Amino acid sequence: MSGLFRLPLGDVAEAVVGFVIDTLGWFFDALSAVFRSVYDGLDWALSAPPFWLIILALTALAYVAKGTWLALGTAVGLLAIVGVDQWTNAMDSLALVIVAASAAVLIAIPVGIWAARNDRVSRAVRPILDLLQTMPAFVYLIPALMLFGVGPVPGIVATVVFALAPGVRLTELGIRGVDAEVVEAGHAFGASPARILRQIQLPLAMPSIMAGVNQVIMLSLSMVVIAGMVGAGGLGGAVVQSLSRIDIALGVEAGVSVVILAIILDRITSAAAAPRRRKRRTRPSARSAPVAAGAAN
Repeated sequence: MSGLFRLPLGDVAEAVVGFVIDTLGWFFDALSAVFRSVYDGLDWALSAPPFWLIILALTALAYVAKGTWLALGTAVGLLAIVGVDQWTNAMDSLALVIVAASAAVLIAIPVGIWAARNDRVSRAVRPILDLLQTMPAFVYLIPALMLFGVGPVPGIVATVVFALAPGVRLTELGIRGVDAEVVEAGHAFGASPARILRQIQLPLAMPSIMAGVNQVIMLSLSMVVIAGMVGAGGLGGAVVQSLSRIDIALGVEAGVSVVILAIILDRITSAAAAPRRRKRRTRPSARSAPVAAGAAN
């Protein structure tokens, strides 16, 4: 049966990738240099200082985001990573996640806004996002490896592609969820579309956008181990080493370190939108303030 009917899909894909490499090799070389420079700089900034200084900085960030308990949990979790001797690998992985998630967010939010404001763009983007979300993660590594070689760059590019979809979807959902009457009021007062987007739609859609950023970061962390298979190093590299040596201890230590980083980043980014909601609930409105003052007098 397979000899009677076979679609040459794989051969076509290989030919397309080969054509892209031949014609746009200079572009991918430049893109690789940019990603490599940003990753090396951030990795140096995280790895060069003593570990306690980075722990203090992340603990302060957690305290600002949510308070004492998250700060305490962050400090304990990071000290546990130091205790299992995975600090350098964890900083390598954190640098990769920050670079990949930042690039994915920079692409996802503008595309999500464009899709929310244009139905044709939304219909065109939706099947692409479905493809990106359902394609097995390992498949992204093959063209990335051919375009960028071995190292952290193919891991970063594959992570960007893999983590892009929820950022676009939740940005579009948040913009479309803004009350139409509020937008109409902006139009009635003569506000430009750019000003309506900047001062009405984006602030009201911020919880949904932040949820998308959170999902992008989580998916980026889930690619850390897979990226280790193409020489990205970090905790993913340690997990790959543990598989090749059947080293249970190394695998558990690296895996638990990934989980600790994921919990810390998830709690911090999840808390980023929560204070806004609390402030909106507790802050007296301009209309109610004089009423309250009159009642007090």
